[in-house]
Amino acid sequence: MSRPTPNPTPTEQPFYDACQRGELQLQHCNDCQHVLFYPRTHCDACRGDSLSWRPASGKGVIATYTVVRRGVSADFPAPYIIALIDLAEGPRMMSQIIDAEPEALSSGLPVMIDFESWSDTITLPVFRLATGQTP
Repeated sequence: MSRPTPNPTPTEQPFYDACQRGELQLQHCNDCQHVLFYPRTHCDACRGDSLSWRPASGKGVIATYTVVRRGVSADFPAPYIIALIDLAEGPRMMSQIIDAEPEALSSGLPVMIDFESWSDTITLPVFRLATGQTP
């Protein structure tokens, strides 16, 4: 069985291209300076369509998380941790936290971006606990 893999739209492709290079890039509205995630064609703050891609720090804090103890398929072996991450730039991103024990997690802990190859063409952002860093 092959894992379900994102099929990026033209709007999303720059995000996935950056992830493939090991970079987190976020859209910025050139009209109101709002930072967006997930990729869109228009700003969700002012509805402007002048958007540009800029590098992000990859830093954030855990807003909340859950431990999945029963995988939905063999493609997702349990347990694994899914979290909402408040990125330093403002947006909130859902992602996986890797290399962490659930007992070590709590809301507000700082995390740092990492990347995992999902297929030959898709690399996804994941997060690790940040040691010695403040959000």
